[in-house]
Amino acid sequence: MTQKDEWLKIESLDMEAQGVAHNSEGKVVFVEGALPGEEVQVQVGKRKNQWEQASYVALRKESAQRVRPGCPHFGLHAGACGGCKMQHLEASAQVAIKQRVLEDNLAHLGKVKPERMLRPIEGPTWGYRFRARLSVRYVARKETVLVGFHERKSRYVADMSVCPVLPPHVSAMLVPLRGLIGRMQARDTLPQIELAIGDGVTALVLRHLEPLSDGDLAHLRAFAAEHGVQWWLQPKGPDTVHLLDHDGPELGYSLPEFGLRMPFKPTDFTQVNHQINTVLVGRALRLLDAQPDERVIDWFCGLGNFTLPIATRARQVLGVEGSEALVQRSRQNAQRNGLADKTSFEARNLFEITPDDLVAFGQADKWLVDPPREGAFALAKALADLQAAPRPDWTPPRRIVYVSCNPATLARDAGLLVHVAGYRCAAAGAVNMFPHTAHVESMAVFELPAA
Repeated sequence: MTQKDEWLKIESLDMEAQGVAHNSEGKVVFVEGALPGEEVQVQVGKRKNQWEQASYVALRKESAQRVRPGCPHFGLHAGACGGCKMQHLEASAQVAIKQRVLEDNLAHLGKVKPERMLRPIEGPTWGYRFRARLSVRYVARKETVLVGFHERKSRYVADMSVCPVLPPHVSAMLVPLRGLIGRMQARDTLPQIELAIGDGVTALVLRHLEPLSDGDLAHLRAFAAEHGVQWWLQPKGPDTVHLLDHDGPELGYSLPEFGLRMPFKPTDFTQVNHQINTVLVGRALRLLDAQPDERVIDWFCGLGNFTLPIATRARQVLGVEGSEALVQRSRQNAQRNGLADKTSFEARNLFEITPDDLVAFGQADKWLVDPPREGAFALAKALADLQAAPRPDWTPPRRIVYVSCNPATLARDAGLLVHVAGYRCAAAGAVNMFPHTAHVESMAVFELPAA
């Protein structure tokens, strides 16, 4: 058990950006707010047989990488916003830690060592968040409205006046949004505002649990006119989302390197960080190196964020996605960008894919895989099974570029690809899609050795 007067040396950070130390008994202690190299005294909040969780109460040796947080709502104090976890750590050190987390996961979970570590993809650390889900809460006893992220380790909404990771014009809207909700008759039944920013368009999706009165709609229109936003309304599920007024500009983002424009709806999945996405797509395409005579399959294709850029290089691209709605949107985007003749799309549950399915989809020279946090285990296993029991009518892809939002599931799948399917991990690197958070995006390249 950690003693109150015991000084702990912080050795590393875990996946939740907590400092990791060992006490005098050898037990692991996770310390909120502490950084590698620091010496701290702690107050233990939770004890288990193998570990303890604590927050530091005294700091004897401070890390040279500790910096002043850029947001007044960040910290360990009561009511602190839980949206960011690493603002107290210098930005380049955050990226280095994420690169190490990726390497450690590949080594320990997948038993895989990349032949080359790619330079991390990074960009602006403030004002980058073009997507966000803001909680709304009317507090009747205080006659006030809260709009923002949840408090740290709480379901309560943080009392926020600014948010530096949001674009400045959106951060400046937080207080006016509180005033808007406070003036609306439906303020008790407005749980959420979803933010989606495209090229020159800021869309706000208002979730409302009861019909809005004419007066409330008038308030929304007045706010839109004053702040230059586009209101969408969501009375029920995601399929009920619709524009408040139908004369607004189209929401979309551009991929200028490929001459593409990607229209989307505000509840569609798009990357939070548009600048990093632009760089990510460019690097993925260079690593994939699709040739004019090649066929490529893009697994978990979404709106076609990778499919359409690949189609500007390859002979043919098949995009496979679990959502029929996104498949329809992908087809529309391909048509809009003049790539319908080089693309095809199918809806399929990729968490249940089998070797027979892979054979039915046909041979491809290369794959791009961009799964959600659950990873692509079924896909990797089906490929491994086909490598273990080859079929005369199918050959495996020579190269796979895997874009991941969870290093643990990437490592698991990498283990299958390398140790069972026979690929080598040619390269891997972190992508700092979410600065100041512990979230680790990454990409890896797998290649079949030459025959």
